[in-house]
Amino acid sequence: MSSLPKSLQMLIDQLSRFPGVGKKSAQRLAFFILKNPRDDAVALAKAIIEVKDRIGECGLCHNITENNPCNICTDPKRDHNTICIVEDAMDVLAIEKTGRYRGLYHVLGGVLSPLNGIGPNDLHIDDLMPRLKGVHEIIFAINPTRDGETTSLYLSKLLKDKGIRISRIAQGLPMGIDLEFADELTLTKALEGRTTLS
Repeated sequence: MSSLPKSLQMLIDQLSRFPGVGKKSAQRLAFFILKNPRDDAVALAKAIIEVKDRIGECGLCHNITENNPCNICTDPKRDHNTICIVEDAMDVLAIEKTGRYRGLYHVLGGVLSPLNGIGPNDLHIDDLMPRLKGVHEIIFAINPTRDGETTSLYLSKLLKDKGIRISRIAQGLPMGIDLEFADELTLTKALEGRTTLS
């Protein structure tokens, strides 16, 4: 049985559910929140509620947004002839940080993973097809894992006869790394050195 007050233990338990936060880190965060002024805790709670209430998914690209469609999809200064396909919204953020890509995105919402029961109908693949009119290039920026490679292969076969250039970001990224953890220079070089698949 824990010697901590019940409310503090509940906070630690909730914080330890965050990715990359173990019990020790959760305890440090909980005590940090406890030691700081109440206003800071209220501001944190409000920010969490606000993000849950206001953030949704773009009906076109499936990126996270407060507006539907999102600011990227509606930006006339972006290249609407190029679509970069990524696994999730964190990948969009990682690529946007480079400042080198000015096209549109399409967020799949994951990758094909037959062993985990994730098939084409579980991803935003069908929503990509209506967006292809006028598109000259599709860039695969899918994490180079086994499931990522399976997804890229599936999509390249699906898009093969569409008359669209299909490329992938260069393999300057080590196998198995998630895009969100790659530094900006590596991502920039990977985008610049992308190769044509068909």
